[in-house]
Amino acid sequence: MDPNTNTPIVVLKGVSSETVLPIWVGAFEANAIALEIEKVVPQRPMTHDLLRNVIVECHLTASSVVITDLLENTFYALIELVDENDTLVSLDARPSDAIALALRLDCPIFVEQKVLDLSAATNQGDAEPDGESLPPEEWPDLIG
Repeated sequence: MDPNTNTPIVVLKGVSSETVLPIWVGAFEANAIALEIEKVVPQRPMTHDLLRNVIVECHLTASSVVITDLLENTFYALIELVDENDTLVSLDARPSDAIALALRLDCPIFVEQKVLDLSAATNQGDAEPDGESLPPEEWPDLIG
């Protein structure tokens, strides 16, 4: 949770680096992500579970989720699926939905370098109430 706004944040961290990308998400999306991380199975399928089932039943494979852009403080993502003929099908998605689906389909999540660059530039301008910027290395400490 963002301590200033009490808004849920998903923090993506590089596998082979210390790079982190905070993405503010809605409460419902955060819940969908948390349920899958904690492996909680709801009595009835949630929307992301339904979409996962449709993808599987249509014989598609999720190759990746890619956070593609950051425009006017809004992140953009693609869900990349491959059909039985190895044809790539890309679906525009909100990053929170794409991440929730990636967790359910066990596919990698990538972030384009320009998004990391734009986010770093944006975060340098964001200040805490006391006037100091929150360094990116402190983002993992907010998870909890």
